[in-house]
Amino acid sequence: MTNPIDISLAQQAASLFAEAHRVVVLTHVGPDGDAMGSALAMYHHLSSAERQVTVIVPNEFPAFLGWLPAADKVLVYEKNAEACNAAIANADLFVCTDFNDPKRIHAAGEKMMENKAPKVLIDHHLNPVDFANVMFSDPQASSACEIVYRLLSAIGPIQSHDVAVCLYTGLMTDTGNFSFNSNNPDLYEIVAHLLRLGVNKDAVYNAVFNQYSSDRMRLTGFALYRKMRIFPEYHLALITLSADELDQYHYKAGDTEGLVNMPLQIADVYYSVYMREERPKPGTPRPRIRISFRSQGDRPVNIWASEVFHGGGHMNASGGEMFGTINQAVQLFEQSYPKYVKKD
Repeated sequence: MTNPIDISLAQQAASLFAEAHRVVVLTHVGPDGDAMGSALAMYHHLSSAERQVTVIVPNEFPAFLGWLPAADKVLVYEKNAEACNAAIANADLFVCTDFNDPKRIHAAGEKMMENKAPKVLIDHHLNPVDFANVMFSDPQASSACEIVYRLLSAIGPIQSHDVAVCLYTGLMTDTGNFSFNSNNPDLYEIVAHLLRLGVNKDAVYNAVFNQYSSDRMRLTGFALYRKMRIFPEYHLALITLSADELDQYHYKAGDTEGLVNMPLQIADVYYSVYMREERPKPGTPRPRIRISFRSQGDRPVNIWASEVFHGGGHMNASGGEMFGTINQAVQLFEQSYPKYVKKD
């Protein structure tokens, strides 16, 4: 297996790791399996008696990722801004995983940029902002966890079971259990190595995908039965959920994870979009609409996500957002999809 990591950059990162005493690892808003897996893998790699490592996420991560080793030590910025700001202000190194722009971590990003300590970026999204001293950016990678694996392997052999479990979780979740962005044979050599380190892939799958609440199951049924629209001429599906509808089913972070993939199981549906409305937070007059895009084959959605909804991602799996009502988001969707969706 070849390792595309630049050795000189890996050596620079290794030097920064060795010199650091107070490291803050940051990942993106709405942390998913890849975000948590990559951040916690770096936590386990860097933690030592001589080095304090703090993982900070902007908002709450899904409960089905709470079993990950050291997930209980993660600080949530929205819940404990004071402790997070103190850790960021005192850091002598930042490791940024699974995001390409400080704006994607909101207030934590602003605080991080006030600190001039070195920054290492590990990410797989298009068009990264040049804010880090050392950047490992590969949009062809399946996940941030894949890049973390390659970086750590370039520095030295991975031997930690905790690192392996975190990395496997990110690989699995960011590829939809290896159903997209996963056609590179090298990816399965990485998986094989992680299994040799003791990862129980069946147990990881069960912990992530088989721990749903009854509310989540009912919400999924409601979304598919009542809220899914099909645009047959464009092979396109749209699911929208308002804040009121989410409240009706006692929504918790992660309860709609994977929902956007479900319409792709329908014959002749090749594009799927899911919109979720978040209530305005203090100081924010309008709701935030989170938008997920999925597609099959040579049908890109990342350009649509980037140009219309201020996001981006992989060709077949992207995300975006906007401030406004769910109806305004749907209107923008209806105005834009004929330009970005293949009519075949």
